Amino acid sequence: MRFKTAVLQMRSADRAYDKNIKIIIEKMTEAGRNNADILLLPECFITGYDLTISNGEALTETDIQPLCNKAKELGIGLVATALTKGKKSPQNSAFVIGKTGKILMKYSKVHTCDFADEKVLESGTSFPVCDFNGVKIGVMICYDREYPESARLLMLGGAEIILVPNDCGSMRPRLQALSTRAYENMCGVAMANPNGANAGNSCAFSPICWDSNGKCIDNTLLLADAETEGLLYAEFDMDAIRGYREHEMMGNTFRKVSAYARLLDGRVEYPFIRKGQTHGQR
Repeated sequence: MRFKTAVLQMRSADRAYDKNIKIIIEKMTEAGRNNADILLLPECFITGYDLTISNGEALTETDIQPLCNKAKELGIGLVATALTKGKKSPQNSAFVIGKTGKILMKYSKVHTCDFADEKVLESGTSFPVCDFNGVKIGVMICYDREYPESARLLMLGGAEIILVPNDCGSMRPRLQALSTRAYENMCGVAMANPNGANAGNSCAFSPICWDSNGKCIDNTLLLADAETEGLLYAEFDMDAIRGYREHEMMGNTFRKVSAYARLLDGRVEYPFIRKGQTHGQR
């Protein structure tokens, strides 16, 4: 079984909802012609990353219905990203839309960038996983991937593939981290980032890091440059990944969780105390 992911490396325009949805539909059509199973967008692609948006202006599931209709028409999935309506403030969200046009899952970014403009957003509270045509998919958005706990929780929830809508620069250490997330959780990982100077580098990594003889192999399936704009593709061999997951020793095999209690302690101590933190300082 193959799972082919189309990754869009492109920057959208702020508040240009109709224009951005038109672009998405064009890219879905192109990806469908190339037999992709799903199209992954960068972070906040529909709305643009305009954090002056009010909760009343943020999108709802109704607003993405044209994309659901197109997914059903083309038989292709989509990870649609936008600033969405929260309880009190907007959220940074991704909708996983299945090939039948059904919304399989909504994920809202847990690790909002509270050190920057995203402090006005409402954080998500969990890392759900959905079944996409027999493949278990999880999502983490941009800053989520800086925390190994994000991918770990997705793995514990059954994720086989982790899709990462992204919008940031200085990508080299972040690429290394995503490769590590794939390795340590035995999950495939794909990331979509807007193109631009010091940006781009959309990528995909297999969790398979050595062959049956124990010889190390390159787990990179896709690595774009910074400036290229357009669709890129990564194909995950799910049979090989599942076979690897059945006998290798990462993931949730030999963890000693009794030693992990400190991970759930929310205290923040020197040197990690920052201006603007609202909880956890000691």
